[in-house]
Amino acid sequence: MRIAVVGATGMVGEVMLKVLAERNFPVTELIPVASERSVGKIIEFKGKSYPVVGMQTAVDMKADIALFSAGGETSLEWAPKFAAAGTTVIDNSSAWRMDPSKKLIVPEINATSLTKEDKIIANPNCSTIQMVLVLAPLHKKYNIKRVIVSTYQSITGTGVKAVEQLENEYAGVQGEMAYKYPIHRNAIPQCDSFEENGYTKEEMKLVRETQKILDDKTIAVTATAVRVPIVGGHSEAVNVEFSNDFVVSDIQNILHHTDGVVVQDNNDTYTYPMPMYAQGKDDVFVGRIRRDESQANTLNMWIVADNLRKGAATNTIQIAEYLVASKLV
Repeated sequence: MRIAVVGATGMVGEVMLKVLAERNFPVTELIPVASERSVGKIIEFKGKSYPVVGMQTAVDMKADIALFSAGGETSLEWAPKFAAAGTTVIDNSSAWRMDPSKKLIVPEINATSLTKEDKIIANPNCSTIQMVLVLAPLHKKYNIKRVIVSTYQSITGTGVKAVEQLENEYAGVQGEMAYKYPIHRNAIPQCDSFEENGYTKEEMKLVRETQKILDDKTIAVTATAVRVPIVGGHSEAVNVEFSNDFVVSDIQNILHHTDGVVVQDNNDTYTYPMPMYAQGKDDVFVGRIRRDESQANTLNMWIVADNLRKGAATNTIQIAEYLVASKLV
């Protein structure tokens, strides 16, 4: 298969290339795509060298699948051009997620809704993916009424510039700032820009995308998203109110049998998920599973995942794997 990776030189693009190789995706020809300033740069992939090409060149090369991680504006402009050329686009930006004509896919939950006609497929936000993967089987069994989520998000979600800011601050070096404030020894209660309602875009993504992926607009979601000086992945404290009561051991058992989810939950051995140990892994980790004793039918959980992998690159490639396995491309 001819696979284009749009944004191949970026942080997520580099992880996409790594995951494609690790999972032995059937790439017969790689088309690395980036901005004009990167054209001609050589990308190594599975022992071969490929030159980075520009957007129009990539469109003309008619890839079978294009994996996009180049920002919303680029996706809005170029995804339709790739699609018009017959390429199936899986887009990692926020550009198409809430478009009612586009599918928003977490493969373990709703990949079966995809058809050959879906030429632009949206990959959800990293914070949303790890949360809904845990919520989906519980919603089926107990019916979710309300979710309260507080996130503790890795600086890698912002990109290379943020990692450099943290490293500079560690070293006591003045440098370019990705954030308005220092991130070393700090927590910044703002991920992305603010909307008119006072919530950030990241917080509203958790609201809107959860309802769309779980196909239930009655689920009430409220979020607070916080950037913390961590590289390994995103963590979330999630409080879930159900219509029906539950037994905690049943919740643990359901999640233990959920594809892509690993339960790490043993207080006696101090076993719980942490971003340091999620880094580089494709699973979503859940622990601290306990009843909320302040309210009926309500549960607390702690959910952690590598935001560059399952939160971005791995989920995108799993969608591509589904398309190939189902002969939709």
